[in-house]
Amino acid sequence: MTANYLTILEESLQKKLQVMAEIQEYNLKQQEIFQSGSVDMDRFDEYVEEKGKLIDKVTALDQGFESLYAKTAKELEGDGRERYKEQIRRLQQLVTQVTETSVAIQAQEARNKKLIEDFFRREKDEIRKGRKSSKAAYDYYKNMNRSSVVLPQFMDRKK
Repeated sequence: MTANYLTILEESLQKKLQVMAEIQEYNLKQQEIFQSGSVDMDRFDEYVEEKGKLIDKVTALDQGFESLYAKTAKELEGDGRERYKEQIRRLQQLVTQVTETSVAIQAQEARNKKLIEDFFRREKDEIRKGRKSSKAAYDYYKNMNRSSVVLPQFMDRKK
């Protein structure tokens, strides 16, 4: 029974690596959006939604893994470790890959966060500039309307 559990744990880690690779792809797509000349917020929102679904999958895989690992760990105490050492070694390698991939994803997320913050800061500055120029134009308009324009004093009364 333990061999089956170990196989399931191994498959779970491999599936998690696949899902994490998809998350990395979406991170790259998000990065491209903010590095391109024009930002497509609809596409960005779509990517965020898809990544959310993938993160839910990773969470479910983690929960299943932890639950099965708790059962298997008890059975592996003592002589079991030696009997299944090859599978355990593969699991350890997969856990290392998952950890490295997780760190890479966190780094991607941090870079994307900076790109997004920079984008919104630029947009905010543009809005502020637009408001200032609109205010200047409005103030000019008000001043011109308030100025005392002298109407013509002489009128030709000939018909």
